[in-house]
Amino acid sequence: MLDALDSTLELLLEKELPGSLPSKDTKVFISFVTPYQGAIKQKPAINLFLYDVKENLELRNSAWSVERQSNGQAKRKRPPARVDCSYLITAWPQNEEDVQTEHQILGEVMKVLLRYRKLPESFVTDNLEGQEIPLRLISLRPSNLQSFGEFWQAMGGKEGTRPKVVLHCTVTISVPVDETGEDVRLVGIYQPNS
Repeated sequence: MLDALDSTLELLLEKELPGSLPSKDTKVFISFVTPYQGAIKQKPAINLFLYDVKENLELRNSAWSVERQSNGQAKRKRPPARVDCSYLITAWPQNEEDVQTEHQILGEVMKVLLRYRKLPESFVTDNLEGQEIPLRLISLRPSNLQSFGEFWQAMGGKEGTRPKVVLHCTVTISVPVDETGEDVRLVGIYQPNS
């Protein structure tokens, strides 16, 4: 399911980013690896690092659904959980010192993210089925990290990764928790013989 969300975000960026980014001669790659120096092999690149996955308690629904079956029985299912998947988005130019290209790429990604408050169905990949469409997309809000300095220090290891500008994006997906449900009897209304 998370890999399908990655594919959906990749499709959104591929379709919405201008073809001349950063130039007509250069293809920008999209990656989902942990963003430390040396991890991103093909550059220039946009990296979407999934760093936090947690249930959205504000969207929790406790009402069970009941589906009538043709055999006079019914299936009772719990509603899907709503889960926030948070990404840190960074740009990695061909030359690490090329801050202008890094900012150009991030600026275009920022425009795409702000264009969509919800992901339209046309961008949701087939393998991300069972979702309540459209998917909620929240961009450029504070991240769930305590300290970006500590984050970049942890990413650096021995070599050290210089801190980078980061865009934050959260997509809310539905996760089924009750695949089969449970059988329940339907209660009929008693009608005495007249």
